Amino acid sequence: MVRRVAVVGAGISGLAATKCCLEEGLEPTCFEQSEDIGGLWRYTEKPEEGRASIYRTVFTNSCKEMMCYPDFPFPDDYPNYIHNARLHKYIRDYAQHFDLLRHIRFKTTVTKIRKRPDFSATGQWEVVTRSDGKEEAAVFDAVMVCTGHHVYPNLPLAHFPGIEKFKGCYLHSRDYKEPEKFRGKKVLVVGLGNSGCDIAVELSTVASQVYLSSRRGSWVMSRVWNFGYPWDMLLITRFWTWLDNFLPKAVSDWLYVRSMNQQYKHEDFGLMPVDGSSRREPVLNDDILSRITCGVVLIKPNVKEFRETSVLFQDGTVQDDLDAVIFATGYSHSFPFMEDESIIESKNNEATLYKCIVPPKLEKPTMAVIGLVQSFGSAIPTADVQCRWAVKVFQGLCTLPSVNEMLEDIEEKKRNKIRWFGTSNTLQTDYITYMNELTSAIGAKPNVLKLLLTDPLLALKVFFGPCTPYQFRLTGPGKWSGARKAIFTQWDRTLKPTRTREAPPATSTLPSLLVLGMLLIPLLLLLTVLY
Repeated sequence: MVRRVAVVGAGISGLAATKCCLEEGLEPTCFEQSEDIGGLWRYTEKPEEGRASIYRTVFTNSCKEMMCYPDFPFPDDYPNYIHNARLHKYIRDYAQHFDLLRHIRFKTTVTKIRKRPDFSATGQWEVVTRSDGKEEAAVFDAVMVCTGHHVYPNLPLAHFPGIEKFKGCYLHSRDYKEPEKFRGKKVLVVGLGNSGCDIAVELSTVASQVYLSSRRGSWVMSRVWNFGYPWDMLLITRFWTWLDNFLPKAVSDWLYVRSMNQQYKHEDFGLMPVDGSSRREPVLNDDILSRITCGVVLIKPNVKEFRETSVLFQDGTVQDDLDAVIFATGYSHSFPFMEDESIIESKNNEATLYKCIVPPKLEKPTMAVIGLVQSFGSAIPTADVQCRWAVKVFQGLCTLPSVNEMLEDIEEKKRNKIRWFGTSNTLQTDYITYMNELTSAIGAKPNVLKLLLTDPLLALKVFFGPCTPYQFRLTGPGKWSGARKAIFTQWDRTLKPTRTREAPPATSTLPSLLVLGMLLIPLLLLLTVLY
């Protein structure tokens, strides 16, 4: 029987893991190498060894209603998209509300995790930690790895010939904190992802010129979508997911491209992805288009070669007098504390995990990797559901298939990634499909058909409305009594922070009948001519 659980990391995933263990009567011990919780979302002036690092102005890309812990909504007055300092406060409030801090050992680094000699019988792990220069070993019945995937920067300098000759400075986006040191300089940002776009936009306010280089291009969308609502409140719904899976792929791809291009043509701004039908995660940025339009950010193709003071791009163009390069080239994941590296198999930055959580070849399924997945949805509710599923696996209440069946499922997921995202070398997955898989296995997936009979208004909101995290606490283990009310009031909390001035409702300048008449006149004239 699993009782004692080691949780590695006290970020958003580690806190969810600690809380889920407590909900099921387990005894978690969370090890955090720094002095505070928050992980990625705890800003520091300088990058810290073994920790994720963000720049000062980072805001969330998911709105507050779509990214909260499922049983802990954000306060009404929080803005829809949140600065990292406010998010860190929310994370701290969550930990205090559920009394999680007393289960965390701060300034304690996990240095080694190894199987016990009798692992095949007990499934137990020996966890070695270091604190104040002293090492300590303890035995745990299960381990939840919650170290995230934004710690180890991917800096592929071998793919950029001549970088060793470049006389300017270069750094990874992990080391970028604020723009002032680049004032008046010409800066190249390599990588058209969320970080690359954010940094390019911010630099454009102080640099003399910013160049943004992209190898593949990317879909770019604004956080503010149709009618001024948060993008994810409109696009991440069960209805759209059902329709996407129901329609032929060609039709679904056409609709996807059409939605991405509805505000502007990506090819006109040099942003169009190489594979236009790819569902790779879009970039979310509200300002990049205006920066491109104003000429302070120039989109460029991939770098072919660096020179002492210039850069040659793949299209043959050269940019002289370059002062600095920032590589926003992403991250690779690593688990240096695993004594046996084969337990969490990883190749080409792709981990072999069943349901993106459990190493499939363990004799006993007593290890879970939380948060090693990306989707259109938010990381917080995803981690919460992953933790609930993992705890049920630990307890033997969610039975895993055979090793061969798990490996085949992993291979099938890879094939689906190639079909939808153009590559299997990605952590990306479809949010609602993935959440449904996990919650179905533990009895926490909302049954829309049953709700139609018992609570039809709730059923309509669940199916057609935004798939907010509260849906995954409506039923099953971990059910939250406030989930239904939270769903019914989610739009109130969305609108409150923007309605800070009492304004009269919009009125039409022309009576509706007059507008209708004006639309009918051309039709009547056409019919008259034809007649």
